[in-house]
Parts: sequence; C-alpha cells; structure tokens
Amino acid sequence: MGEASIGDANILQNYFRILDRNKVDQKYYTEKMKTYNLITAEQIARLEAQSCRCEDWNNVLVDPEFDTEYVRNVTFSGQIKLGSFKKIFTLAGGIRKHSGIFHATLHNVVVGDDCMIEHVRNYIANYVIGSGSYLENVTDLITYGETSFGNGIKVNVLNETGGREVIIHDNLSSHEAYISALYRHKPALTEALDKMVGKYVQSVTASFGVIGENVEILDAMHIVNVNIGPYARIKGVSRLRNGSVISCKEDPVEIGMNVIADDFIVESGSKITDGVMISKCFVGQACALGHGYSASESLFFSNCQGENGEACSLFAGPYTVTHHKSTLLIAGMFSFMNAGSGSNQSNHMYKLGPIHQGILERGAKTTSDSYILWPAKIGAFSLVMGRHVNNLDTTDLPFSYLIEQQGSTYIVPGVNLKSVGTIRDVKKWPERDKRKDPHRLDHINFNHLSPFTVQKMFAGIDILERLKEASGLRADNYSYKKATIRNAALFKGIKYYQTAIVKFLGNSLISRIQDADISTDEGLRLALRKDTAVGSGQWVDISGLIAPASEIESICDDVISGKIADVNVLSDRFLDIFAHYYNYEWTWAHDAIERYWKIDLARITRNEAADIVKQWKNAVVSLDKLIYEDARKEFDLTTMTSFGADGDKTRRDEDFNAVRGGGFDDNPFVQEVIDHIRRKSALGDGIIARLK
Repeated sequence: MGEASIGDANILQNYFRILDRNKVDQKYYTEKMKTYNLITAEQIARLEAQSCRCEDWNNVLVDPEFDTEYVRNVTFSGQIKLGSFKKIFTLAGGIRKHSGIFHATLHNVVVGDDCMIEHVRNYIANYVIGSGSYLENVTDLITYGETSFGNGIKVNVLNETGGREVIIHDNLSSHEAYISALYRHKPALTEALDKMVGKYVQSVTASFGVIGENVEILDAMHIVNVNIGPYARIKGVSRLRNGSVISCKEDPVEIGMNVIADDFIVESGSKITDGVMISKCFVGQACALGHGYSASESLFFSNCQGENGEACSLFAGPYTVTHHKSTLLIAGMFSFMNAGSGSNQSNHMYKLGPIHQGILERGAKTTSDSYILWPAKIGAFSLVMGRHVNNLDTTDLPFSYLIEQQGSTYIVPGVNLKSVGTIRDVKKWPERDKRKDPHRLDHINFNHLSPFTVQKMFAGIDILERLKEASGLRADNYSYKKATIRNAALFKGIKYYQTAIVKFLGNSLISRIQDADISTDEGLRLALRKDTAVGSGQWVDISGLIAPASEIESICDDVISGKIADVNVLSDRFLDIFAHYYNYEWTWAHDAIERYWKIDLARITRNEAADIVKQWKNAVVSLDKLIYEDARKEFDLTTMTSFGADGDKTRRDEDFNAVRGGGFDDNPFVQEVIDHIRRKSALGDGIIARLK
C-alpha cells in the first residue's frame, strides 16, 4: 500500500469535518500545516542522545518553537509532524506533567501543539492528533487502509434477517432512520437514500484518522480505525474498532472501562462505560449505556439509557430506557418507553426464523415480567402488563392498559389519560433532555396531546361506538382484534377520549385567541384563520418528530427526485417541519374543531367561541381532578406498609412523611396539579369574559 502524505487534502478535510461542530478555524490549521520546518541536525543529535530513533529524519517536520527537551525514547517512521510543547498538565491528586512525547512509536503521525503522549506499548500509526490532547498507556492507535470510520455500516434493525437495513453515518437522525427502515413500500426511496448516504460515506473515507483537540485517552488497549472528536474522554477501553466518536467541547463523549465497540458511531454527550459491548450500533446524542449492557444491530437515539440487559435489532427512538439485567428488547421499535424488569419479546413463531417485528408507539411502557409476541403494534402511551400472545394491534386505542388475565388480553381504553404517571413522564422528558451540543440531530416534540394522538382518539371512539352498536349496550364484554374490552371500560373509554379531545382542541383555539383582539366577531375570526394549508389530514410520529404525513411524503418525493441529495439538506427539512409544528397543528385543529362542533370558524361568533372555551375549562378541570385522585393513591394506608420500623402508627406516619416529603397536600406534584386547575380556570374565565 502506498503511503499518503500527511499534507494531503483528504486528511485535512477529515480533520476539519470532525472538528467542524466546534467551529474550528480551518484557515489557522491550514496555515499551521505550512509553517512546519525540516528538523535540524542539532535537533536530531539531541533527540538521538535522548534515545530517539528515526529511519529517515528527512521525513520529520517540526514547529518553529519545537523543543527537543520533551521528546524522549521515541521511534519515528514514515512522515512525522511535531508541534511545540509548552503546556503542563495537572492530573488528579495534583501530579503535574509537561507535554511532550515519551516512550512511544509513531508512524505517519501529526502531533499538535501541547500534546502529551506517553507509554505507547505498541505504536500509533496514521493519525492527526489535535492540540492539547493527552494519551497515556495506550496499546494500539492505528488507522490502516481506506476506512470510513463506522460510516456506511448497515444495521439490521427490526428484522434480524435483513430487509430493513439502516445505513448509519455520523449525521444520522432518528427521523431519517425511521423512513429508511419503515418506508420499504417505496423502493425508489430506499435506493435514493442509500445513494445519498453512500455519497456522504465516500466523502469521509480516508487513510488517516483524527484525534480532536483536548482529547484524553488513558489505559486503552486497541483503538483501530476510529475518529475521535474534541474533548472526548476514553479511559480503560478494551477495544474500539471501526467507528466514530463525535464529541465536542459543549458536550464531550465518555467511553470507559472494559468497553468493546465494533462498527459503531457514538454521538456527542453520550456515556458508554462499565463493560458495555456493542456491535453494529449507532448511539445518538446524550445516551447512556452502562453496567454490562450489550447490543448488536441496534440504533439508540437521543437520551436513551441502557443498563444490565441486552438488545438485538432494536430501534430505540428518543428516551427509550431499560435498566434491568433480565430485560431483552429485540426486533422492536420504541420511543419514550420504559421497559420493566424481565420485559421480553419474541420475534419468531418457531417457523421461518426471527422475521417478525413489533412497534410500541411513543410513551408506551411495559411492567415487570411482561411479554409480547411479535408481530404486534401497541398504541401510544399504553401500559402493557402480563404476557400477550395474540399479536395485538391497539394503535387506534391510545392511552390504554393491556392486562393479561388467564391467558387473555383485556384492554382498558383511555384510562392512562387520568394516570399521574403519564403526566409525570410527559413533564420529565423535556426536563431530562441532556443534550448540550448546539447541533441537534433529533428534533423532538414532547406533546402527549397532538394531532397524532388525538386523531387516534377519534378513531378509538368510532371503534368503541361500533362495538357497542354491534354487541348491544348490556353486553358484559366486547371483542376487539383478539382482545376483550369490558362493558364499563368501553363506556369510560369513550368519555376519556371525548374529554381529552375537547382539552386538545380547546388548547389550540385558546392559543390562537389568547393574545388577539377578540372584541368583535371579525377580530375573533381573523385570529382563527389558518396560517397555512399544511397540516390537514393524517399525522405521523417519525421517531420523536410529530408531523403531517403530507410533509413526510413530500420529503420522500424530493429524495426520490434528487431534489434532496445531501444528508444535511435532509436534516434541515426535518428541522423545518419541527419549527413550524404549531402552525401545522392549528391547521389540523381548525378542521377538527369545525367537524367536532359542526361550526364554520369563518363565521364563528364570540358566544360560540365562549361556549367552546367553557367546555375546554370543564374538560381540563375534570382530567386534573382524575389525576389528583390518582395521585392520592400514592398516600393511602397501603403505600405506608413497611414504613415506621419498630414503632407504632405515629412513627409510621412520621417516617412516611420524612421520606416522601410530607403528606399528600404537601407533595410538589399535587400542588402543581392544584395550581394548574386554578390557572387554567382563571384563563378560561378571563377569555370567556373577553368574549362576552
């Protein structure tokens, strides 16, 4: 293999690409490459006196301020460029070490200013090392051949046998991965996406690797064909092979003890520690994998967490969380999901192999020891309890409980709308967004009531009404797609959905008129006009991004036609949808309001609007009261069991209040619910008064 020159354009291009998110001054580094001088005879003599060796000193260039004092016991070969060494590193415990190169073998390496490289057991080959980086006790740091550093790896998500491959790259978003994996009914789209990503992969292919600025690599064994971005912390890893670590100053990546990673990409802010093993995986921004977690052929997007358990062919959309050693997530698509201990799925029925898949829509949860036989599709914000083997499809019954009783599945529609746990989850997700990188890959909408979920509630009401009509009002049970709905649950489900629909539509209307001049009917009508025609019809949730289906179809068409031919342009299109969410939401809500209340918003009167606001206020208050009562269950006598050891009732109550932060009325969440009722009631009354 012919050796590339360290000054080659592809090396600098790769270096700048890795550092680009840190807004690197490319001109500075380009000029820096030009300022190196040939090493002098005097410098060579000093280095050789300090046990340094080189097969050809003519291939060594040094910074004008290079000091031989800080280069000892080093063997050079190939083309070498050395910066100046002025920085003193202060380590934990107060030990100070001067930058330089000590006890190492370097082949075809650029060493930036103020680096510390010490005790390289084998050698470093074909790398550009950014200024201020600290490398100590490293076995191998090697780039060999033409490599794309994990870009271009095909990951077999959802179907272990293939057919839904997602090609990973270091700008991959959950939304791109979604259409890549699931829109296989558009073969032209798959072909165009593969071509687009292939073009990007080719642009990042190089024969030199990059270690960014201020990187720390300690006690690492084998690092081969890996790019590492600025400020990354790599400590005690066993093996990193064929990957990219897209770290940045604002949000460094940490990879820790005994980690083994092959064919991977890790994005900014992520932490992978404590014996994690991943193969053919994409780990998105601000993810955390630890405590021996293992994953293969899987995608993890923003803020996912994985500990103790395992994953295979997993599509983990934003905020997929699994903490338990006995939990397996396999061949499934999840987002905003929490897996209970012992959760498991089967992706084959002992016939043609692992060819089946499943989807839990956003916000779904599984309890301890739950089991689902794929194929199955579970509606948004549903709770799965027990073992379910009937290939369920509850996508049009969101916010439901799925309960196993004597081998059968019972659905309780809409009940999760009044669950304190659901509201707590919805509130915590944006608060727990750990991404600090200004360049965000995933564009996440956290709303639990949206056109996506509310359209399903309309469908759910229609389903329940048809079941009621078919089997009669007095039937004990109703059958729906291999599951059972009890009589009381059906009637309550209709009511829950109706209340939530009124709440959402009222929210949308009030957001339009809250700050508008509604002193006249004309002013009211003006405020309620659509901003855009986009938003009518079906909506989809493409792994965190809630969007009109028409806009996603438009993106697909533009990819097929070649109008979108760059991965960054594709990302910008998703961002544009995210930025216009509320404009599009109003278009959908506008049409839904007209259908639901059989009213023409172009001719609405203030009295009619006031009546809608009144219904909205009643819906909000009634749901909040249900949530309030659900929260009260956390403070009943049963929950106090095991409190107050070695004492009487008084000690039990005191212990409970000390641990749980006081009584029911003192709980911050309960106080927030009460305050929410007060604020929304006041808002509704104020708008009604203005309309009257």
